[in-house]
Amino acid sequence: MITVRALFALVLTLSMIAGAPALAHDPVPRVAGHAIDDVQEEAVEAARVVDAFHTALEHGDTEGTLALLAEDVLIFESGDAERSRDEYAEHHLAADAAFSAAVPGIRSRRVARADGDSAWVASESRTTGAFNGRPVDSLTVETMVLRREADGWRITHIHWSSHAAR
Repeated sequence: MITVRALFALVLTLSMIAGAPALAHDPVPRVAGHAIDDVQEEAVEAARVVDAFHTALEHGDTEGTLALLAEDVLIFESGDAERSRDEYAEHHLAADAAFSAAVPGIRSRRVARADGDSAWVASESRTTGAFNGRPVDSLTVETMVLRREADGWRITHIHWSSHAAR
């Protein structure tokens, strides 16, 4: 059964697309210069944790980045998997921090939902710039699953996927 809130969000989204036909084809859709966000009220804090994760990563704050991950985090990226916070710290954290610091990403869309002690945040972004002397222009999708723990939300799963912008 569709809720009044979901119906309103659907009507609002469809009216935005109908009012701006180029929006559906723009690889980084924006409304008045802002990302298109659909964050359920119950998921606001979880979305803030995702933002804090990215901020820490961009500033090279690896301790702050790791503090937002559950010990049993599962990270999928480019066909690889890291199965714990420690494994991520040992393998890709430093490279991810260096890349995030060098190449800014601009979020274009976000959807976030929460139910009880579980939440998910799905984002789309475009990353442009240069890294290690190579140009970067890619579209990225990201899904983060979070669990509410005694001291706040922790990221339990990350799935990153990207491809060159066309």
